[in-house]
Amino acid sequence: MLETIDLNGIQSLYALSNRLNLNNVLPNKVTIWKLRNNNPLRKSYVSNNIKLNEFDALIKVTVEMSKYLYPYIREILKSKEDLQENSVIWDDFNKRFIELIIERFNIDSMKVKKLLNQADNDEFIVKSLLTLSFCISNQGYQKLKNFLYDF
Repeated sequence: MLETIDLNGIQSLYALSNRLNLNNVLPNKVTIWKLRNNNPLRKSYVSNNIKLNEFDALIKVTVEMSKYLYPYIREILKSKEDLQENSVIWDDFNKRFIELIIERFNIDSMKVKKLLNQADNDEFIVKSLLTLSFCISNQGYQKLKNFLYDF
């Protein structure tokens, strides 16, 4: 989701991991890429067990990225509320989201097909953006961690 907003996705994640002193867990962009490929919905899925410190590092980076991108997240959500005046923002975001899904995910998967379905994907996008919005608080790390455990 964050990569849909930030076009420099992997570079930004790596820069934030350095800023958060997570170099021992996320030493380079390749490591981050490999960890992200643990998602079974991806085309390049590789089944590796993510260690707890890697999971925590990814959550910390995601929370920081959410804080940085919050103005954009808020604008996208606002545009969804008022499609008559702000449809360009929502439409551009949604288009990019779908393009990234098609490019990076296994489109034969039923879950991915659901994401590509306009009615289903709008609900998923809004829920995901709201979750990222809640991550900007002081308890953002714990909120995202709890959300992911319940997911």
